[in-house]
Amino acid sequence: MGTRQMHLGAVPYGTGGPGSHTLWLDPEIPGDASVNIDWFVEMAQLAERGKFDLVFIVDSQFITPFSPPHYLNRLEPLTLLSALATQTSRIGLVGTATTSFNSPFNLVRRFGSLDLISKGRAGWNVVTTGDAGTAGNYGLDEHYDYDTRYGRAQEYVELARALWDSYEDDAFVRDRETGQFLDASKQHVLDHEGTYFSVRGPLNMVRSAQGHPVVFQAGDSDQGRDLGASVGEGIFTFAPDIPSGQAFYDDIKTRARDKFGRNPDHLVVMPGIKVVVGDTDEDAREIEAANNDRDHTFGAALREFGRPFGWHDFTQYDLDAPFPAEALVHGERSFYTQAKAVTQRAVDNGWSLRQAVETTRAFRKSEFVGSPTTVADKLVEWWEARACDGFNIGLDHPANFRRIVDEVVPILQERGVFRAAYDSTHLRGHLGLPVPENRHTAARRVG
Repeated sequence: MGTRQMHLGAVPYGTGGPGSHTLWLDPEIPGDASVNIDWFVEMAQLAERGKFDLVFIVDSQFITPFSPPHYLNRLEPLTLLSALATQTSRIGLVGTATTSFNSPFNLVRRFGSLDLISKGRAGWNVVTTGDAGTAGNYGLDEHYDYDTRYGRAQEYVELARALWDSYEDDAFVRDRETGQFLDASKQHVLDHEGTYFSVRGPLNMVRSAQGHPVVFQAGDSDQGRDLGASVGEGIFTFAPDIPSGQAFYDDIKTRARDKFGRNPDHLVVMPGIKVVVGDTDEDAREIEAANNDRDHTFGAALREFGRPFGWHDFTQYDLDAPFPAEALVHGERSFYTQAKAVTQRAVDNGWSLRQAVETTRAFRKSEFVGSPTTVADKLVEWWEARACDGFNIGLDHPANFRRIVDEVVPILQERGVFRAAYDSTHLRGHLGLPVPENRHTAARRVG
């Protein structure tokens, strides 16, 4: 690997995701931004102008009337990213897709298609789906339990990589003189018979310039960390401060090396952060406070409070009564780690439901707020401290994101920690990850 470089991702939330229910009131954001391809193209091209590594499209497939505006009405990630691929040339295109409710062959083919359309810029954020209600949209009476979800995900990713290797890179001869189109010896049937899936193969698609789409993962439970350490190449996470970031960074990379025999440098850790840029530090803090108050009202926070609890309706409880700890049962097949932590904090502190909800919208000052120089200093501080390898920056207010691209990124470039120009055509190159050799070619070479 070459000189270590910071990595940056942009995460657009359209009309407003969790914690930003009223983001759509910003006059710069179209009311239909979450299904407006022109808006997504504009944001992706802005991120590409800033030489960002990737744009990341989050997703889920279950909604209630309490869901954030962006969740209520949004484009399917792979369809959206395929459109963005034709309107951008270098930026990576990463989308969320669940291993719980997708047929492996179909999803692997769709990501392979995106990888070819984009000439090697595709990435897959592997999720096991925390929204338990999704099961009902796929004909199931209940969501898979934790062990099943993560067992499926592990097998799914290994299966995907095997399918992407169905053709060796020189399988298609396309010799007009001899009339030979395919070297059949370099097409490989999979015949996978696993615990959760049975797939014959081969995939009817060649590999892209980067070999396989980059696999991202974001689980924080012990099982989630093991999944990331075993198959993840990009790791999406959250860290409130440098010590927390360093602890996660060390844990995930140590697991990768010691438990799974992987090179820890082949995992790129990118926590999600909020950045606010102002003319001065004081100006930026005022913007941050105003955004916090405007983008996340108490009513919205109460309605979305139930998400980790399987979208349990907390509006039915007395706000000033003790926190209803019995509601934790609704989170057992949802975002249980998060629901359990919320419940434990509420019980330990003797909070009412109102107090618990208020903590979710409490004004927590971000570390990445200030003048362009202050923000750049803080990004570099985290990166140099090995609390991360880069950042996923929430793209909320467009005017703020333009300031990040136009005022913060140039400072990072001047300091030599972030690229001044793309030096690769594919996402693996941006992230400093190796192109995986086709497994059949490797076996042929060593055999």
